[in-house]
Amino acid sequence: MVAGVVQERPGGRRWRPVTHETWISIDVETSGPTPSTGSLLSIGACLVDRPEEGIELLLRPDPDLPWSDEAATVHHLDRAVLARDGMEPRAAMEALEAWVRRVAPAGSRPVLVALNAAFDWMFVADAFWRRLGRNPFGISALDIKALYLGRHLDEVGAWSETTRLRMLERYPVSLPHTHRALDDAQMQALLCREILAAARPDAGTGG
Repeated sequence: MVAGVVQERPGGRRWRPVTHETWISIDVETSGPTPSTGSLLSIGACLVDRPEEGIELLLRPDPDLPWSDEAATVHHLDRAVLARDGMEPRAAMEALEAWVRRVAPAGSRPVLVALNAAFDWMFVADAFWRRLGRNPFGISALDIKALYLGRHLDEVGAWSETTRLRMLERYPVSLPHTHRALDDAQMQALLCREILAAARPDAGTGG
């Protein structure tokens, strides 16, 4: 993210990227609820300040891990097709790391941003450490649900009120939620931008 650049948003809102950090919206689709009970199947990632700059990776499922039919009704990914055409997990994580290095300027810290970040970060961190022995995002992530709750703490009184649908009622965005990883990462990026823009209505051009 570039310091000191103010971008106009629809409706007259403006948002200013955070200095010295590159916020990256990430969404994953999986075959189970945890890395030990399901495979990481797809990763979508894009820049929060430029959602059109993105990457999507389809991974080969781990044959030794369970496949949830319930999860499959959500992500609509075919196990046989992924087993045949999906990337080897190590190659996928190398590709994601290379993309992160390319889009994050020298000296800028990449920050994983997600909607229910605990879930997405858990799978991404596990895959990076398991396959590469490192994680460019470190041990933390920025949760859009928590960002929304903090922004509206005077009105939103419970975590259960931070669902995607409730947030979109207040901050409608132009992209749909499809359960395709890159689509959803881009939708999340727009939502994050709208929340930040509303929190900084008088953002100036200073660094």
